[in-house]
Amino acid sequence: MSTTQQGTHSLAFRVMRLCKPSFHVEPPFRLDPADLFVGEDIFDDPLAAANLPPLLSSQLTKSMDSSDLTYGNRFLLHHPSDAMGFSGLLLLPQSFGAIYLGETFCSYISINNNSNFEVRDIIIKAEIQTERQRILLLDTSKSPVESVRAGGRYDFIVEHDVKELGAHTLVCTALYNDNDGERKYLPQFFKFVVANPLSVRTKVRTVKETTYLEACIENHTKSNLYMDQVEFEPAPHWSATVLKADELHPADNSSTGEIFKPPILIRSGGGIHNYLYQLKLASPDSAQMKVEGTNILGKLQITWRTNLGEPGRLQTQQILGTVHLNLTNHTDRELGPFEVQLSQNSAHEEKKVMINGLQTMVLPQVEAFGSTDFHLSLIATKLGVQRISGITVSDTTEKKTYDPLPDVEIFVESD
Repeated sequence: MSTTQQGTHSLAFRVMRLCKPSFHVEPPFRLDPADLFVGEDIFDDPLAAANLPPLLSSQLTKSMDSSDLTYGNRFLLHHPSDAMGFSGLLLLPQSFGAIYLGETFCSYISINNNSNFEVRDIIIKAEIQTERQRILLLDTSKSPVESVRAGGRYDFIVEHDVKELGAHTLVCTALYNDNDGERKYLPQFFKFVVANPLSVRTKVRTVKETTYLEACIENHTKSNLYMDQVEFEPAPHWSATVLKADELHPADNSSTGEIFKPPILIRSGGGIHNYLYQLKLASPDSAQMKVEGTNILGKLQITWRTNLGEPGRLQTQQILGTVHLNLTNHTDRELGPFEVQLSQNSAHEEKKVMINGLQTMVLPQVEAFGSTDFHLSLIATKLGVQRISGITVSDTTEKKTYDPLPDVEIFVESD
């Protein structure tokens, strides 16, 4: 029988996380008896090795005797691999352990009948609760479990792709008929915390018409990560190639020429690896996209495996580039001069990005089908992702104000 805040129950949930086992490591230190009497370079000299003292030779022979039942040689090395402490056994998880973002949480759940009588018509539900949402994993309302005999159990497996950080709760509930016909409700809660397995730091540099993106990936787990794929998915009108130090020419990011690519190892506890991508606009026509105000470059798709093959996958947020401003004349006549300014939508709206200096910039005339690049000196008052809105252009000759540019997002960081 189990006891909860709701009273005494015939049923009780038992939960075990299903994941790859770990290596069982034996902590005792093992040694080679020869190291106690002679130097480690004794076997470099065949003559010296042949003239080992008789006592040492007999000890070595005894240590290799598998019929010795006294375990007097249990701390001796029988094979060089024994120094690693691996016993050849695998250890099943004893608790939920560390659960990371991007993994698949898989749990084996057993509901046990600890009473001396049968319980019937059992409705079982299992769900994951986070700070943002509740995700239903199992619901037997439409087909209740008919009965669980005394001492018996009902088992099932649930899976959940972990997509949120922070506190999670696995909620298991059972609604059932007890021996006396009373309808009882059993809730049980199993809490765990989801951590971030890795961090991604990016730097963007623009050289003429080429943009370079550097991504630094750091491993925050206690296990080595083998990166199967770190692929940059460019935004529309951009193309991406990955640059490798051991190649003379950049490799196309979408190339499938290699049938098998060995994974890249990022060691546990702070190991890092850097990736470099070369980004270019896909065609000359897309240069007008700069005028439309988008500075989204794309996002990274990252997949990895742990030592025993446990998979994981993450996708970064959109990576932002630098802001370029270009004014293009699409008519067959000369236009201008122009005035550029940053308008404010509301008098009560707090300005997070403002013009540094003169609030109005004057641009010269632009010839037919010509264009001109210009820069605005801006200053941000808050860190993080900020939105630049209200950039308007006015023709001072025709007294005409054009539609403002679409909003542009930038990331502001401190020095």
